[in-house]
Amino acid sequence: MEPVVVAGAGPVGLVTALLLARHGVPSTVLEAAGRRDPSGSRAICFQRDVLDVLDRAGCAERMIARGVTWTTGRTYHRGDELFSVTFPGTGGGAVPPWINISQAEVEGYLGGLAADEPLIDLRYGHPVRGVRQDEQGVEVEVGGVEAGGTVRGSHLVGADGCHSTVRKLLGIGFPGRTFTDRFLICDVRAELPFPSERRFHFDPEWNPGRQVLVHQCPDGTWRIDWQVAPGVDLDAERASGALDARIRKIVGDLPYEIVWATVYRFHERCATAFGSGRAFLAGDAAHLFAPFGARGLNSGIQDAENLAWKLAFVHRGLAPAGLLASYDAERRAAAEENLRVTTRTMEFLVPQTPAQRAHRLESLERARTRPEPRTIIDSGKLAEPFWYLDSPLTTPSGPLDGFPREPGAARPPVPGVLCPDGPCTVGGERTRLRRLFGTGFVVLTANRRAPRLRTAVPHTVHALDEIDADGVLREALRAGPDTVHVVRPDGHLAAVLPSADPAPVTEALHRACGR
Repeated sequence: MEPVVVAGAGPVGLVTALLLARHGVPSTVLEAAGRRDPSGSRAICFQRDVLDVLDRAGCAERMIARGVTWTTGRTYHRGDELFSVTFPGTGGGAVPPWINISQAEVEGYLGGLAADEPLIDLRYGHPVRGVRQDEQGVEVEVGGVEAGGTVRGSHLVGADGCHSTVRKLLGIGFPGRTFTDRFLICDVRAELPFPSERRFHFDPEWNPGRQVLVHQCPDGTWRIDWQVAPGVDLDAERASGALDARIRKIVGDLPYEIVWATVYRFHERCATAFGSGRAFLAGDAAHLFAPFGARGLNSGIQDAENLAWKLAFVHRGLAPAGLLASYDAERRAAAEENLRVTTRTMEFLVPQTPAQRAHRLESLERARTRPEPRTIIDSGKLAEPFWYLDSPLTTPSGPLDGFPREPGAARPPVPGVLCPDGPCTVGGERTRLRRLFGTGFVVLTANRRAPRLRTAVPHTVHALDEIDADGVLREALRAGPDTVHVVRPDGHLAAVLPSADPAPVTEALHRACGR
């Protein structure tokens, strides 16, 4: 069995390889660097649904135990709180809504899992230099420590970051824009009396006309993110004492240590295609978003899961090659939605025209007296899973004219939406529904009259009246007395059917496999 070749040993590439291994598919991971740079926290916020993906990859429990859980985000204007948003807590042992933990630390967990996995051949110091494709597979030319050579595989996944060599070799465009304003990030270790919350400050007196975001991370570390003038230079800030003055505005007279600091610009870009032949793009190689809302890495990990199960099904002969076309259809639509949301956020945070600047100022002033200020203030709409309503893999179940598409809205459990989670009992063991997903399809029937399905599509049938003694899942799924829910390996609902008639259930399974 030829391996899938993965370019890039960051979190997206490693999650892709680990999920492929869970399906029994080998991979060769080519990382250009001699080793991954562990400095800096980079992305820090991991969303509940993405933690489910990382649970299937094997490291979520360690992340949750180590990370800082938060459920509240507060937004301030000139020192006054405008509003707060609180997410549901963990409930009966479920995954927390958000944790903060360094991307570098998560990469360490994933790298250790990959190194111990016999189905993953992890090679550092192997930059991709060329790509050739034919009807049987791909041939990747590599340079590096062994004076180059080629690696053969069935498919190629370009998870090699925003400067993706794979994307350039495939000739795929990466249109978008770069914002001229700069942002200064510092990870500061200090014993601060702040609660574990996301705190967003508009126009504080210590950064007038701009904003500051503060997050808590493990080990008493705090992420501080300032919007600064275009000409700010980090070395000059250090030398002049300006950086210390900035930090002192937040930590006061308390002692602190700078763990990491960097200055950067934000980009808003999306690849014109997420695949070409047998090669695909994922994560920052495919899209770049402004980080307010944590939609970058979270979306990249969802790319990895979407692509991994489809590659595995095709690789194992369980689905036709055409299934892979749905990766572009689904994940580029998700990227375009994220781009739409984060572009609106950046136009509010960093207005580019007189009209945008006037709108920001007016909105912030109006928010002080408006009953629902969060409806007009945009400090970053937080990451959430996308809905594949229009996917060729989804079996429609009725009109969706009233489907809530605005950021943060509760999505009903209709085909295309991520299946809700909840406690259940399987084989006498207490677990939760999403832990049943990952390698095959799951068919949830309302009662024990399970359909006998004549299909080679891997699937497991569970009756809600057997696994859902408390009725939590039935309520979350809005299940009727005879309803059948077909759930994809990545947890998205492929179909919601009115009865257990085997023919339409089988048809939905086949459609969800690209048949």
